[in-house]
Amino acid sequence: MKRSGKVQFLFWLFLFSIFLYIWIVWVALQTFVLPDTALQELPEDKIALLFILYGILVLSTLAGTVVSIFIENKRYINRFGALFLIIFISFLAGKSIFG
Repeated sequence: MKRSGKVQFLFWLFLFSIFLYIWIVWVALQTFVLPDTALQELPEDKIALLFILYGILVLSTLAGTVVSIFIENKRYINRFGALFLIIFISFLAGKSIFG
């Protein structure tokens, strides 16, 4: 069954968003939770990377949500909505842990 270009775009955007989220979690865990040495000061380069990755993640998730709403694809509306909830919950968890 051949899928339309819009649905393929949503699939690849969702996959890209998931990989971005995994990358964010990996960097945050490596930097703050499981560091090799005790942190004397905050690593500004890792924090900047996390901000940039979160920005790209939010933009890609928002783009996927808007496109899926426009073409009325319930499956991807639900997937991107769940991804937004996961992003929000992880952001709140990080904020509550690290202040």
